[in-house]
Amino acid sequence: MTYLITGATGTVGRQIVRELLARGHSVRALTRDPASANLPADVDVVRGDLTDPDSLRPALDGVTGLHLLTFGGPYFTPLETGPRILELAREAGVRRVTVLHGGGASPLEDAVRASDFVWTVVMPVEFMSNALEWAERVRTEDEVRAPFVDRVSAMIHEADIGAVAAVALSEDGHGGQEYLITGPQALTIKDKTETLATARSRPIRLVELSPEEAVAEWRAAGQPEDVIEFLIDVYGNTPEAGRTVIDTVAKVTGRPARTFAEWAEEHADAFRA
Repeated sequence: MTYLITGATGTVGRQIVRELLARGHSVRALTRDPASANLPADVDVVRGDLTDPDSLRPALDGVTGLHLLTFGGPYFTPLETGPRILELAREAGVRRVTVLHGGGASPLEDAVRASDFVWTVVMPVEFMSNALEWAERVRTEDEVRAPFVDRVSAMIHEADIGAVAAVALSEDGHGGQEYLITGPQALTIKDKTETLATARSRPIRLVELSPEEAVAEWRAAGQPEDVIEFLIDVYGNTPEAGRTVIDTVAKVTGRPARTFAEWAEEHADAFRA
């Protein structure tokens, strides 16, 4: 059986590809630019674009399971092409579909939920990889600058997101499920900073910004206004689901969720000068 992973060169897509390969499955990866995909040699890398559904026709040939994103184009624009993508998938004989929930309204996700496919929606909270946003300043100034430093997040390792999606895509028993997934701990920014400092064997200063200072820095860095508005809202008012640990990863994969300390050790070099 062949599984088609869209967004295969992204943070989560690469992890789904890796997990499916480890489980012995045949993997096809969809990307706009196959030449720069940098995926394992035994992955069938094909060209396609979710904003142009008919470009997926060759990629869907012989596919059993399909993993979808809910956005495409610049600034995470919600995809409106879900019905046509699913029509083509049905014609190709696809049986299972997983969707990575992107936050907010999603016409594509709505189309999947309303379909007759065996579908699963994977809903991760904050990614541990978001900490890479601090890497350059940590390398150059030994410093993290952030607002709302006491906010708590049950952040999830991207490999665990990939593992849950891979299981749902390739095994029975996950149809019609909405999997909210978190890491094993709820951590403050201070906790995360201290963990990164331990991993890189060098202290890191934590500088708390006011919301106004944070907005000014994000704006100066070129962040779009709607993204800034979202960040202030989600960081200042983290929903209960984003700060409450649940054991979905262990239940679905049979393995405990990875800790932020593990993630920090894996990525320590990104934070070293």
